[in-house]
Amino acid sequence: MSVAGAPITNIVVGVDGSEASVEALRQAQRMAVPLGAKVRAVACWDYPQVYTGYVMMGVEGFEEGAKAVLDGAVTQAFGADTPSNVTATLVRSHPREALIDASREADMVVVGRRGHGGFGGLLLGSVSSAVVAHAHCPVLVVHTPEASTADSKAS
Repeated sequence: MSVAGAPITNIVVGVDGSEASVEALRQAQRMAVPLGAKVRAVACWDYPQVYTGYVMMGVEGFEEGAKAVLDGAVTQAFGADTPSNVTATLVRSHPREALIDASREADMVVVGRRGHGGFGGLLLGSVSSAVVAHAHCPVLVVHTPEASTADSKAS
C-alpha cells in the first residue's frame, strides 16, 4: 500500500479517549504492522478561552487530564505492552488544527467517527469532517465496532 506511489511509513491517529478513537488506534496498528510503518497517537489540549475564570474556581489540570486520556486510550487499545512502533504525543492546540498540521508530515491520518445511531450515526463529527476536508494526506474514518455491527443489522 502506498500513497501516490510513496510507501506509507507514518500514520497519525487522533485520540480523544472515545471508543471510536481507540478503535482508530487499533486499525492504524493493523495497517502499520505489515507496512513497517510508525503510528503516532495524538491527543490535544488547550486552556479554555476564559482560563482566568477557571483558575479562580480552582479548576486546573487540563494538560494532565488530556495526558491521562491519551495514556488510557493507548492502554485500552494495546494493553500494558504498547507496540514499539507506536508513540503517544500530547499537543497544545485545538484537535482540528493539530491533526491538519500533523497531516503535512503524515502518509495517512486515522480518526474515529462518533455516531449516535440512526441518521445521526451517518454524520461525522466536527473534527473528523475538518480533517477529511483539509488534510494534506489520505484520511481513514473508523467506526466503533458496535456501530459497525448495528449498521449491518439494520441493513
